[in-house]
Amino acid sequence: MAMVYCRGCGKEIHESAPTCPSCGAVQAGTYPGKNKVVAGVLALLLGGLGIHRFYLGQWWGIFYLLFCWTFIPSFVAFIEGIVFLVSDDATWNAKYGRR
Repeated sequence: MAMVYCRGCGKEIHESAPTCPSCGAVQAGTYPGKNKVVAGVLALLLGGLGIHRFYLGQWWGIFYLLFCWTFIPSFVAFIEGIVFLVSDDATWNAKYGRR
């Protein structure tokens, strides 16, 4: 069990900890996850092409591209963009945050 020092507060933490339990600082080498504001804006502006789904790492954004001529993906992406922007941080991080 190797211990390291937090980059934010200097307290001793386990080397595999993505954040410091004391101060919450993100540690080096951890993947910060996807930003919900970026995903929401992409969904609102370019959602008909599925760009927000590709940003989130979801391969099924290809279906948005295949059916973009029907404008149905644009409508769905508009709703998703609003949902992304109004979701709380805990829910967002549980679904699209650190992995």
